[in-house]
Amino acid sequence: MTSIPAFTALGGGPTILMLHGIGGGHLSFAPQVETFAGSGYRAVAWDMPGYGHSAPIEPYTFKGLAQSCIALIESLKCTGVTLIGHSMGGMVAQEVVARRPELVSRLVLCGTSPSFGKPDGDWQREFISQRTAPLDAGKSMAELAETLVPQMVGPGSLPEGVRLATHCMGQVPAATYRRALECIVTFDRRESLASIHVPTLLIAGEQDRNAPPAVMKKMADRIAGSTYIEMKGIGHLQNLEAPDEFDGLVLNFLALPRHLH
Repeated sequence: MTSIPAFTALGGGPTILMLHGIGGGHLSFAPQVETFAGSGYRAVAWDMPGYGHSAPIEPYTFKGLAQSCIALIESLKCTGVTLIGHSMGGMVAQEVVARRPELVSRLVLCGTSPSFGKPDGDWQREFISQRTAPLDAGKSMAELAETLVPQMVGPGSLPEGVRLATHCMGQVPAATYRRALECIVTFDRRESLASIHVPTLLIAGEQDRNAPPAVMKKMADRIAGSTYIEMKGIGHLQNLEAPDEFDGLVLNFLALPRHLH
């Protein structure tokens, strides 16, 4: 029996479920929860397993994360959810739509990719050790966030958004961060892109080095009828760097009749 992850919810109407990235939590989508709830939607943001008040899962895999997300969607008792996935959350969203397409009515993927890195194990190990080196040296997640978050954002980012992102990352348990890093390097859903048949919006940050626009553009080309948008002057944390612009893009996309996608 999969336990239901913790989440925050506001508003009533069609459900939008937001899935945060590796350095996030439900608070990473605080601006969106407020805006979408005020625009006639039930806005839900989860804490991925191991984050916030959500119990960790064992083993920590994309299959397990997708099952947790599916359990949450089913508990929300809605007819078709709009999934918004950022970064690692975008990978979980792809995993959910591949496993249970009937649960998802629309998909928004931001700052994410269909696979992670190169197929050789050395590259993956290097990536993990680079990211965990500060923790191994005795630094806290809050100290790690102070260094990492400014490297992720673009010149057009809102200072308050950057502060919130830094706060969220500082709250992530170090053990969860390590497990999530080991999980993220296993991701590969390139073969599933062609079987996504729901209206899909892909949002890239022009300055995003984690999920470069070229990668997202290529991804959009493989999802039939999808929409690709690039945010100028913005890096990896699109929804926090430019919340008003991001929210507008999502709400415009949701307002379109399905047959126009």
